[in-house]
Amino acid sequence: MNAIVISSFGGPEVLTYKTVPKPVPVPGEALIHVRAFGVNHAEMHMRKGEWDEWNPITGLECVGTVEACPGGELPVGAKVAGVMGGLGRSRPGGYGEFVTVPVTNVIQIEDTSLPWEQLAALPEVYCTAWSCLFTILDLQRGETLLIRGATSTIGQAALNLAVDAGAIVTATTRREERFEWLRGLGATEAVLEESDLDQRLLGQGRRRFDKTLNLVGNRVLLESIRITRVGGRMLQAGWLGGLAPVKDFNPMVQMESGVHFSLFHSKVLGTPDFPLSAIPLQDIVRKIENGAWDARPAKVFEYDDIHGAHRMLDSHDAGGKIVVKR
Repeated sequence: MNAIVISSFGGPEVLTYKTVPKPVPVPGEALIHVRAFGVNHAEMHMRKGEWDEWNPITGLECVGTVEACPGGELPVGAKVAGVMGGLGRSRPGGYGEFVTVPVTNVIQIEDTSLPWEQLAALPEVYCTAWSCLFTILDLQRGETLLIRGATSTIGQAALNLAVDAGAIVTATTRREERFEWLRGLGATEAVLEESDLDQRLLGQGRRRFDKTLNLVGNRVLLESIRITRVGGRMLQAGWLGGLAPVKDFNPMVQMESGVHFSLFHSKVLGTPDFPLSAIPLQDIVRKIENGAWDARPAKVFEYDDIHGAHRMLDSHDAGGKIVVKR
């Protein structure tokens, strides 16, 4: 089969096209014929040699059809999404023409006419956003929510889901020209993403938020805790601001008391603690198909232009999900 392989660490040019053996599924796995896949920032870090775990055939997610399923958990020919389960990390991922995926990390998608490239924009982003908001933050109707990094792919998905759930959302972005767009998605308020946001907002007499979703990362971790009310929850689930750790971190001195702080990494999706069966992806697809949300990918690249896709990924200027279709 054809596959895109990380031949060495570096820029987009290290991604090469190779012919490799077609994988053979074992019981408990499904073999997926990949029709399209989303491109994720983690794959950029893997390509650069900056990630803790990687596979030469990367790709955290894909959509396609079931080619084989020895255990019979999924019917052959079914339209499915595969997400995480070690894809692109401890096992070959979605950059291959075919991929074996644990059945616990496969979601069957029924009754949809969405094209493959639009379906490919959804699995990792919406499964992650849903888990962040409702499994960990336990977001409730009427609560105030701060999303830091709201124009990112997960940020956009979280904004759609939170507004749909009746939350009052404040969304941050580095670009003032995106304010109106965020408000159009349902944000009650859009504010400029910058360091010391807590001092600026609290200095204006603002109340602390019930819940905070920090997608910027360690650079704003402590201030994201400070801007969350006592008894509230702050979840870190992204590293848009880089992977550097918090310098001279001293919880006793730097952390506020009484705020619940959690971390979420999408690699746990499909595990017993975070089963994909708990995520209503089928309902999410239906809402998108009915026009409730615009979840179309920002950029779609052909399979033979993976370098272009990764150059766009490196630029951080896509403005949404990047998808590669076959």
